[in-house]
Amino acid sequence: MSSQIIRFKDWLLTDTPGSSFHAFMGRLYIGFLEFLKNKLAVIGLLIILILILVAVFAPVIAPYDPLETNLANRLKPISPDHIFGTDEMGRDIFSRIVYGSRLTLYVIGLVAVIAAPVGVVVGTVSGYFGGITDTVLMRITDIFLAFPKLILALAFAAALGPGIENAVIAIAITSWPPYARISRAETITFRGSDFINAVRLQGAGPVRIITGHIVPLCLSSLIVRVTLDMAGIILTAAGLGFLGLGAQPPMPEWGAMTSAGRAFILDHWWMITIPGSAIFIVSLAFNLFGDGLREVLDPKREQA
Repeated sequence: MSSQIIRFKDWLLTDTPGSSFHAFMGRLYIGFLEFLKNKLAVIGLLIILILILVAVFAPVIAPYDPLETNLANRLKPISPDHIFGTDEMGRDIFSRIVYGSRLTLYVIGLVAVIAAPVGVVVGTVSGYFGGITDTVLMRITDIFLAFPKLILALAFAAALGPGIENAVIAIAITSWPPYARISRAETITFRGSDFINAVRLQGAGPVRIITGHIVPLCLSSLIVRVTLDMAGIILTAAGLGFLGLGAQPPMPEWGAMTSAGRAFILDHWWMITIPGSAIFIVSLAFNLFGDGLREVLDPKREQA
């Protein structure tokens, strides 16, 4: 087995790859080794993997129904039966934290799927065509960037109404401008390159050039930005839930749980501390993971 592993590593690191897939796998392996050198980034990745596993196996991990109320167990402190205590309705906080991880990943995934493609389309079209197209699209982007992200999300969420789906839409609407800026800057850098001119001379149209050549070159920067933005998405979603504009009771959303714990912060500290700590830990994990990806994917990073 060890000799097979050694041969596989030699195949990945060869100086003369036999195909584009071979070269891609070699670059992926080298990037993975670089990533492992950043211990904090590895810790962040482990926390994210644990979050995903907790969300997937929530019915197995959670000892109680997160929505079941039991007033006889109201405001119970931390104990072997309720390792994170219970809330004002007698619900087990640990079970609600476990199921709340599903809502967290749901919001992160939907916002990333909606906001990133919109930003890429706006940025690449603006950067490639320039002129009046660039001016109009970038002024629209500037309007969104002129307002603090949380304030703008609050405005859209208030207009759309409370609910987790409306919160996702509100966050996505406010999240696309940074991706547009990054895509535009990358597109302006590449649009005059020799290989783009060569493709254009071969008869390729703007759509093919943008989707087939420019967008792939923007992906590394966008992946890093999306990963770093996930912490902000979590905090924004928690802020909307805290103010009653996100997930509605009795859904086990961490921001809403933190809001419910405000009235009991002095005598029953676990109600606000536990969900607040979950928000902090997961946000920190995404930041650490994003920093590690930036070191690996940034083409301008210092070479060892």
